[in-house]
Amino acid sequence: MLVLTRRLDKWGHEKAAHDKYNRHWRGIAPKSTGDYAFISHMIETTIHNSGKVGVVVPHGVLFRGGAEGKIRQQFIEENLLEAVIGLPAKLFYGTGIPAAILIFNRGKKTKDVLFIDASKEYQDGKNQYKLREEDLNKIFGTFKNFKEIEKYSSLASFDKIKENDFNLNIPRYVDTFEEEETIDIAKEQKDIEVLEKKLVDVKKQMTAYLKELGI
Repeated sequence: MLVLTRRLDKWGHEKAAHDKYNRHWRGIAPKSTGDYAFISHMIETTIHNSGKVGVVVPHGVLFRGGAEGKIRQQFIEENLLEAVIGLPAKLFYGTGIPAAILIFNRGKKTKDVLFIDASKEYQDGKNQYKLREEDLNKIFGTFKNFKEIEKYSSLASFDKIKENDFNLNIPRYVDTFEEEETIDIAKEQKDIEVLEKKLVDVKKQMTAYLKELGI
């Protein structure tokens, strides 16, 4: 299943501690932020050893601390989190913020978590961005093959995530830094000198033309 969470302040916080289904045993989400309450509910309703859940979340879910941080840590320690996929901004009607997809898998075979930064590949629209077929195919193929692609996806071990205090912020794992082109200062200076000389010559020619015209 793929679900979009909502940060509601009336998600049922006051009843969570006595939930008869014990869905919040990992911790109770904050009263004003129900993302992890919905995630906990979805995971607890999946089939043990095989159930999968895809959840579209705001980026705050990846790194907020407090009760949310403890629940997130528990999910990772249980080896339920399979992938974190960063999406472009302006994909969803009514909001311009970027979102991410969390993939949880109760039948996960590896302890690594796949991070994908798909935030820069999309079709620009007047009011909304759109994922093209090639963008979707790249995301799907990368996830299916659990593949590392330079500046696009990376596999993070449990130890690496633990070193980051269970923070899932994507730039911590996928390096998208582009080195700036090296500037040859000496060459640039010579080019400037040539242009300045040409400008002097052009000014002399203009002055001569103006004199001929009596201006």
